[in-house]
Formats: sequence, structure tokens, C-alpha cells
Amino acid sequence: MTLHRSMKLIGIGDNGIASLLPQYRQWIEDCEVLVGGERVLGFFPDFTGEKIIIKGGLSALVGRLSEETRTTVILASGDPLFYGIGGYLAKKLDIEVYPYMSSVQLAFAKMGESWQDAYVTSIHGRPMKGLAQRIDGKKKIALLTDAENSPNALARYLKHFGMTEYRAFVAENLQGEDEKYDWYSLDDMETTQFSPLNVVILKQTIEPKRYTLGIDDEEFSQRKPDKGLITKKEIRVLSLQAMQLQKDSVIWDIGTCTGSMAIEAGKLAPEGQVFAVEKNAPDLENCLHNQQKFRVDITAIHSKAPEGLDNFPDPDAIFIGGTGGEMVELLQLCCNRLNTNGRIVLNAATIENLYKAVEAFKACNFAVDILQAQLARSKPILDMTRFVPLNPIYIISAYRKEENHD
Repeated sequence: MTLHRSMKLIGIGDNGIASLLPQYRQWIEDCEVLVGGERVLGFFPDFTGEKIIIKGGLSALVGRLSEETRTTVILASGDPLFYGIGGYLAKKLDIEVYPYMSSVQLAFAKMGESWQDAYVTSIHGRPMKGLAQRIDGKKKIALLTDAENSPNALARYLKHFGMTEYRAFVAENLQGEDEKYDWYSLDDMETTQFSPLNVVILKQTIEPKRYTLGIDDEEFSQRKPDKGLITKKEIRVLSLQAMQLQKDSVIWDIGTCTGSMAIEAGKLAPEGQVFAVEKNAPDLENCLHNQQKFRVDITAIHSKAPEGLDNFPDPDAIFIGGTGGEMVELLQLCCNRLNTNGRIVLNAATIENLYKAVEAFKACNFAVDILQAQLARSKPILDMTRFVPLNPIYIISAYRKEENHD
């Protein structure tokens, strides 16, 4: 038996009534309450029932509609369940959803290409931060934009990270009176004026250079001739494994220096966020260069931890590559801020720092695993091979002890 609920959410195109099936038009004509944004309600000037304009937050609207007993139709642009109000309303109200085509679907139709293999994301009403690692290497990307994160701003952003392998297809005012769509180079997209209602599709024209886990040390901009200021590739890989990163992890890198750990962590957690702290300005400069080169958009600040950490969200993983004299205070703060099931990984080069760190973690009731890494790299000598040892490192992993339920 099918339940016919009185509240319906119907998707509508920018061509208004012409986009609606006859059945949908009938429902709108017969309903007593019509809900929608001002632009969408404007398509129905002759509607005689009550009109409710959606303005501001949706929670007040949900409160009002949950009390509504009259037949109600809610209108939304395109597919209401695609970055629209549908997802929220369907959780809170008993509604039936009747989608129209999404703007992305229409844009691909104008482009004449399939879109099941596209990566779809939005920079509409949300920061562009972190977009570089989310889209790097993807062949086809569809983006919903807004007035601030416009196609112009997107072009500047992509050029900053050297993502010049992309051409852009911009579709404006789809199905509206001023519909327009065309291909652009990033340079052209940066300077052309676009309507606020647009969708951008990026298409890869050449395969960019790809970096796999364990980027060679020489690839990073770093302070020379000083040695030892980068977490060596092999130690980096072992430390990243110890951090147990998920694709959406929030990560802190304390004492980031060249940014090698933060950058590799950002590649492993492309849907997450990376926050880095560095006390030496020249090192931070190198970190910024490396972010551009390796296409990882992180938040890196010039500060001596623990200063500056208050402004970061609570982390799922923390890497500490080096500490000053405030190690105990810093580790206490990290233990307090770490999310449930999170990991803190600290690299210590001396037994004194190893001891201090283990004692500090124990005082916070954290469990500790230690890996002593003694590694050597091969090096040619005449027509033979010898081994050059790396400095031994203690990789300390700390995590909350499971609660006792005695």
C-alpha cells in the first residue's frame, strides 16, 4: 500500500512552468500553500493560495511546515537533493521529492559529454581552501560556484597551484533567457565576466606529474646547506602510517619546516584539512613554495607552538617533528584537544626527548607505542654499493587508553 503524503517537494528549471510535467502543474494548481524562493515563486503570479517565501535559515521554515495541515507544495531549483534544500527538508519533514535535472546534468548535456565519471564538488557558500588536493589528478571536475568563488577566482586559484592542464567549460543561466555556454582557457576564464548563475566543468587536457607516497627529499624546497631539517622520506612514510589518517582527517603538523609531512598528509586526506605551525619564517617560505608545487592547500602559520593552536579545529591526527623547551605543556594541550580515536605521532632524535615525551603522554593517561627506526640507503662506490646510515629516530605514537568499564 502506498502512502500519499500531502507535502511535495518539486524541482523546477530556470525556464519555469515549461520545465514541469502536467501532473506537477496540477499539484501546484490544486495546493493551498506554495513554498519557495522569491525567484521561483515569481513563475506563478496567478497562484491564489498562500505563498511562503524561503528566506534565511531553514529551521524556522521546518517548524512552520511541520504544523501545516493544508496541502503544500515546496518548489526548489533543479534537483533539490543535489546541494539543495531537499536533503535537509527530507530529514525533518514527511515529504515526497520530485526532482528536475540538476544544473550539473544540464551543463554536461550542453557540453555533450558523459558525467558518471566526473568528480562533483561545490565552492558555493563554502571556502575554496583545500580544493587543490581534492581535485588534483582528476580528469573531469564539475563545480558549483557563487559570487565570491566565481569562475574568475577559481581560475586564479588553479593557476596559483600550477593546474594549467585544465580547460574550463562554463555554462551560465541554463534554460534561462540569457543562457550561454563556452570553453575557456584558465587565462580567459580569469578575465571574462560571467553571470552569477553558472556551473564550471574542468577537463584535463594533459596528464600532470603525479607524486606517490614517499616523495623524494630532493623534490622539496628546503633550507640549504643545513641538513636534517626535513623529515626524511623513509621516516615520513613510517610516521604517516602511524598517524592512521582517513580521507577526511583534520591534521595538525607542529614544526612543519619544509611542509613535507603536512603535504603528504594532505594528499592522504584530500577531503580533510591540514593546519601547520612553523616558528622560522624562511622555513615557512619554503613550505609555501612546496604547497604550490605539490598542489596541497593547507593553512600554515608563523608561530611558536603552542601559540596559534587555539584557532585550529580539534584534530584527528597530530604530527610533532620538533619541539622547543615547552614539550610537556605542548603535549598536554595536544592530548586535551585530540578527537576520539585520534593519534599523536612525535619524532625524537635523542633519548632525553624520548623519555620526556613518554612521561608526558603517560601523565595524560595516553598509551604509547615506540618504533626505533635505524635505516641506511645504498650509495654507489666505484662499481660497487655501500650503505649510508640515516640518523636513528624514535617514532612515538600516542593514543587515549580505552576507558575501563569495571
